[in-house]
Amino acid sequence: MAHNLDTAHFNMLEQQVRPSDVLNPLVLKALEDIQRVQFIDKELAGLAYADTQLPIGYGQVILSPIIVGRMLQVVNVQPNENVLEIGTGTGYFTALLAKLAHHVTTVEIVPELSDMAQQKLNDLNINNVTYLIGDASKSWKLIDRVDVIVATAAFVEVPDDYLQSLKVGGRMLAVVGVEQNMSVQLIRRVTEREWQTDSVFETVIPAMINAEPEIKFEF
Repeated sequence: MAHNLDTAHFNMLEQQVRPSDVLNPLVLKALEDIQRVQFIDKELAGLAYADTQLPIGYGQVILSPIIVGRMLQVVNVQPNENVLEIGTGTGYFTALLAKLAHHVTTVEIVPELSDMAQQKLNDLNINNVTYLIGDASKSWKLIDRVDVIVATAAFVEVPDDYLQSLKVGGRMLAVVGVEQNMSVQLIRRVTEREWQTDSVFETVIPAMINAEPEIKFEF
């Protein structure tokens, strides 16, 4: 079983991620070092390296390998940068960010998921992460501005508080939209009062808890 998973992990990189134009060597090394199977339920181990979202409980999912790889390549985290992650989940994306960044602060609304993530990353000797619990659907108070913000669930619109939390020259990666109309956006803070937004590719992921689109009733 272990051999099969190692082969599946290798194939994920070589047959899914690389052909999707994820070629940043640091991102590929992080994806090689962090095994996705460690962050999902044992009964789903056979699907660990399939290119699909998988449930992690509490109505949440772990994102698919290609989406994870493409998001990491777009945001291009540097070794000297501090990152805020909105949505820890089981810690897979957190672990990848921690491999790339100087420090990661990650916020999760479900305490059980945060505890699980912390245990998994401790087991991997990843110790440049601060774990916080709370509702970050609209904002999160920071002591200092950060270089990078990454949201692992979708916003209908990106809250302005997060744009204000970026350093000048910093950037936020967010999936924005509703239902089947979502795109990954990279938002750069160009000056104190100017931001530049680029839509880089389309995808569909679950909405941020407490930031879901309003239900429209038709009569």
